[in-house]
Amino acid sequence: MSFISKWAGLLGLLAVLVIGDQIRINRPGHKYRLTVEVTTPDGIRTASGILAVVPDRNYNRGGRTTMRGEAVFVDLGQDGGKDRGKGKNLVVLLAHRQGDKLDLDDINYVALRAYGAARGNRVSFNDISRQTGIVPVQGDLIPVLVSFGDPADPASARLVASDHADAVLGDGYAIRGLTAEVVPNGVWPIDFGSVLGEPVTRGIDAKLPWLAAPGDPAAAALKAAGLPAAGAIEAREAFARK
Repeated sequence: MSFISKWAGLLGLLAVLVIGDQIRINRPGHKYRLTVEVTTPDGIRTASGILAVVPDRNYNRGGRTTMRGEAVFVDLGQDGGKDRGKGKNLVVLLAHRQGDKLDLDDINYVALRAYGAARGNRVSFNDISRQTGIVPVQGDLIPVLVSFGDPADPASARLVASDHADAVLGDGYAIRGLTAEVVPNGVWPIDFGSVLGEPVTRGIDAKLPWLAAPGDPAAAALKAAGLPAAGAIEAREAFARK
């Protein structure tokens, strides 16, 4: 074997090891489907999104568990009242409210805690990917809910109470329930669907077009809903994570 061939082989092996390690670090620990059902005067409307939870597998131990995915947008159809023709909606943010702060990390543990509550015992992070069935997301596990009077206008955001949605959405509207369901990780990073695994849901930019606009539109939306936000980057994470 020539000197060049020997080094080419070693470099190839090194590349495989580096790529493999990056896959190990960035592969989701588990994925779950977050579904919301809303009762409307015209029947039940539902929407869901696949969220991926990635634990900290770095060597420096300085990182944190992260999320990939987007807020769940529920199209509630047309308003049959005085504003007939203007569509209603509900958005399940990737955030929880903790007093006067917005918590962007609790969304990582929604499935973990929901399965634990449903099973009546603690579910470990290592075991969550092996859970089966659909479990309710209730109480403090329910993320922040908002609605936009005009999805094209972040300043039209209003906070929606999970137990009193009609105060914002109108008579006949109510949150029927939220659920979590662990789904297969698949062959990440080529989890394009089917046997390769459920891909993370994308497309919120098309429903809330201002998210891609310059400035701090996400922060403006949170402020309009009466929610705290520390900055533009954190505010956007309430709607989408890469």
